[in-house]
Amino acid sequence: MSRPEIAAVVFDLDGLMINSEDLFHDVGREVLRRRGQIMTTETLLAMMGRRAPEAIQVMIDRHQLPDTVQELIDETAKVFAMVAETRLETMPGLFALLDAIERRGLPKAVATSSGRNYLDSVLSRFDLHHRFQFTLTAEDVTHGKPHPEIYLTAASRLGVPPSKVLVLEDSHTGSTAAARAGTIVVSIPHEFSRHLDFGHSSHIAPRLDDPLIMTLLEASGAVGQAS
Repeated sequence: MSRPEIAAVVFDLDGLMINSEDLFHDVGREVLRRRGQIMTTETLLAMMGRRAPEAIQVMIDRHQLPDTVQELIDETAKVFAMVAETRLETMPGLFALLDAIERRGLPKAVATSSGRNYLDSVLSRFDLHHRFQFTLTAEDVTHGKPHPEIYLTAASRLGVPPSKVLVLEDSHTGSTAAARAGTIVVSIPHEFSRHLDFGHSSHIAPRLDDPLIMTLLEASGAVGQAS
């Protein structure tokens, strides 16, 4: 396995740090059930990793819904809030990986297709805000994933060449954005994305604290004190 120098780490959020893709599946299914339709895996995958307006538009187009994008965003947010109250959790290995990155003294950030209010509520729920130098959301970029803008922006703010940024992603859309930005991409597929093509990724791992990721961090050229 090649061991590139890593100078910073950028995390996706949904399906990578938290189990929200499981919840989004159920939320989408409920929203469509109310309209007499069925959420398919194909629709979910087409929505995954995209900004909310773009993802909702996919649902509208595929199911020929009369609703506006904003109406469905509002309804989806309400249903998600009810489901998340008891089911939202961090993904396995998240805290172990954060600890390992901090031991290496590497800066880290979040780059998500979700909105600012949602991201802030999630990070606050799990006391994660202070563990990242900054966060980027859908509101901070012009183009959503799979466009590379959000990861190029993250690298620029970190002051690190994209080739030295480790990006952790769960979706094909997000991994494509990171690969197009020229970063080191480790894809960590979940139940809904694991059968997709991640051939553009540098590596594939089953969970956040996988030995492969830990080895990449240990082999990085970074030195420093835990943050």
